[in-house]
Amino acid sequence: MATDYFAGGVAERYDESTAGMPVEPVVDFLEALAGGGALELAIGTGRIAVPLAERGVRVAGIDLSPDMVARLRKKTDSVPVTIGDMTTTRVEGTFSLVYVVFNSIFNLRTQELQVACFENASAHLEPGGTFVVEIMVPELQRLPRGDRFLLFDVRPGHVGFDEFDLVTQALTSHHYDPEQGTYSTFPGRYIWPAELDLMARLAGLTLRERWADWDRAPFTAESTKHVSVWEKT
Repeated sequence: MATDYFAGGVAERYDESTAGMPVEPVVDFLEALAGGGALELAIGTGRIAVPLAERGVRVAGIDLSPDMVARLRKKTDSVPVTIGDMTTTRVEGTFSLVYVVFNSIFNLRTQELQVACFENASAHLEPGGTFVVEIMVPELQRLPRGDRFLLFDVRPGHVGFDEFDLVTQALTSHHYDPEQGTYSTFPGRYIWPAELDLMARLAGLTLRERWADWDRAPFTAESTKHVSVWEKT
């Protein structure tokens, strides 16, 4: 099984570290697509799944980290979660929506695994169902030639920088808390929008829409992330 980078203290601090992130716009967006139920890949502590379920949506999840799921269990017992890898783990039934948010598909560190994730998502979708991915656009235009480190956050309690490998598309996110004296890394692989669309086509999915955020702002060359929706044809 893949390495669990979210065990222990990372899981304990996760909800606090993401407390400022939007929830309602995400749930609004997903609820409109989830009439036949929703499956969240990398469900984690249930930051999105729990409020979505509270709106009456049938929600299930898959996650690699028992510690993250234990945090979810402190919130609710009503969302079934299967512990496993989102590339191969199957749950019973089909859904009108499968989704993975907050760059979690980056945690799959090879193109082969990312393609397998699309295939697994497609296998869980009913005909006409949708796969939604929220993911950053690699900001390589900010990276000086020859450099591989890009600072993205400096504030009390957190210093964050990304490390890029332009040959393998490896992206390692480094996080340091000077107040607590903690340091953690999250290795992954960045993906371009066009590459995602090809992965989707291999899995029998077609791009339906792409936005710069959950409020459906237009996606442009200046966008730093995108929310993409592929439909099972």
